[in-house]
Amino acid sequence: GAEASSAAAGLLAPLGSLTGPGPFADLLLASWSLLPALVSELKEVSGVHIEYEQTGALRVVRNPRNIANLKRRMQAWEPLGLRMDWLTGDEARSREPLLAPDVHAAVYASQEAQVRAPRLVKALAQAATTRGARFYSQQEITGVQRHASRVTGVNTAQGETIACEHLVIAAGAWTRRCGEWLDINIPISPLRGQILSLLQPTVPLRHMIFGEAIYLAPKLDNTITVGATKEEVGFDRQITAGGISGLLNAAIRLAPALAACSIETMWTGLRPRSPDQQPILGKAPGWENVTLATGHGSVGIMLSAITGKTVAELVTTNTTPEIIRAFGVERFASEHHDDAHCSDKLHSTS
Repeated sequence: GAEASSAAAGLLAPLGSLTGPGPFADLLLASWSLLPALVSELKEVSGVHIEYEQTGALRVVRNPRNIANLKRRMQAWEPLGLRMDWLTGDEARSREPLLAPDVHAAVYASQEAQVRAPRLVKALAQAATTRGARFYSQQEITGVQRHASRVTGVNTAQGETIACEHLVIAAGAWTRRCGEWLDINIPISPLRGQILSLLQPTVPLRHMIFGEAIYLAPKLDNTITVGATKEEVGFDRQITAGGISGLLNAAIRLAPALAACSIETMWTGLRPRSPDQQPILGKAPGWENVTLATGHGSVGIMLSAITGKTVAELVTTNTTPEIIRAFGVERFASEHHDDAHCSDKLHSTS
């Protein structure tokens, strides 16, 4: 879990990723509704506190010309069934005093929540180990062993072969390389996100805030996570002055008091992005025992519960659950994508 899973901000705030009803909304909301019970179960089995908080979220606009657009978005979200309230600027500031005086309106979604993503990863790993899973951490996978249309094992850089009855490809931004081993095109590319963490001001931020193309997420350790850039720079993980300054300037426009806050830390993650920015879930074409679970983009933590549930069902029954049928890799078969090989090594946990 050292890549996108632990770099993520852990936001469980589905509205921003949705434009209305449809298969992707069904998938995202199904997963979002599963997460509270999963978090509770994971804490019980692993003993790890995942820092689940239903902080609620405010989506705000500073420019009066954007109020109509926010209202249209709210109307598109209404069929999805989440509780929402339209707030004037003053009403938004009464809920969140740190908001800038020029915030004119907001949509408040009280049910949206968040977790601490690295802790979720740790809890999942510990719970899986308790239930009998084996982890080969920090092992580079270099290829697969195959017999006819079945994968029989994966090869490691250490010269070991790990036998398998079923292979699930969940290699994030590095998935395209796995497709090369299987002679299929899995059109996943990395999308860099730069993120930073601020110490809370004296009067703390209380809600998640979305606006100015960024988010602010107050955490239980007295910090605020500020994210995230979206940059097509390949596998470059550098933190840049431009990326960080853009995040800070937007954060201060939303909440001017943050200008006096100390920067705690900065980091980057590589999101696995598909051409239509929706996940790739389902059977690998031409293979009897290979399943794909990748391309979750910026909503991997939110989609984690439904991904685990549906992939487990597919592996154990050999039947693709209805809710993920729209997300097979076959939907890209007629399109032409860049097939350039990535030179970066694949680090994977089997």
